[in-house]
Amino acid sequence: MRDKPLRSVGARLFRKRRDASSHGSRKRSGPDETVLDIALVDAFIAGTLDPQGEATLAQQVAGLMPFHWDLPNKIAEALARLTDHLDGPRALLAWLDRHPGRPRLAARLYVLVELLDQYSARPAVVTAVREVREQTPYPPGLEHHLVPPTDDETLAGLGSAIESLLGDDRPEDAVALARATVAMVQQAAPRAAELDHEVRDLGELMEHVEQDILAAGDDS
Repeated sequence: MRDKPLRSVGARLFRKRRDASSHGSRKRSGPDETVLDIALVDAFIAGTLDPQGEATLAQQVAGLMPFHWDLPNKIAEALARLTDHLDGPRALLAWLDRHPGRPRLAARLYVLVELLDQYSARPAVVTAVREVREQTPYPPGLEHHLVPPTDDETLAGLGSAIESLLGDDRPEDAVALARATVAMVQQAAPRAAELDHEVRDLGELMEHVEQDILAAGDDS
């Protein structure tokens, strides 16, 4: 995973999407307390977990991520301890990225989800995306995920949809939606940079994230 997109991820990786109701995300059943082997978490923190056990733990954590707002208390506490042990959310994503397959793909998709959440309400980005949609209201691959108005929740809503597809165990669909979203944002990025110099890196970040996601898919 490229360092620049990872460094752009904020300190609050796990938070409820503000657009969960307005952009069509449906409520999914959360995991039960058997999904995470807390003994593996304890062993990893203690430094006694072998590589096979660590790979299993990474798979379990990747599977939990789409349900982060609705975890049983015991699982949420264990995930928080693991995240703190690894020195925060960015380090957790970097740790997942070291494990090929679902953990690496989830980590790289979550970098995109977090970037979409961060840029969603930037006025220059909203304006640029709105202008793109004036030419193509529903860009390819986004027909079933966009609602007519373009506002400060549009990109966050797409991130939520990517997360939902992961939670539904549809990684290929999540990747397809991620790529379609990146294409639209890249089209909007030059205009956004004209309007706000502080978002000048948006196009580059999207390019790097897409390359990382594609590489992770090849490893799966």
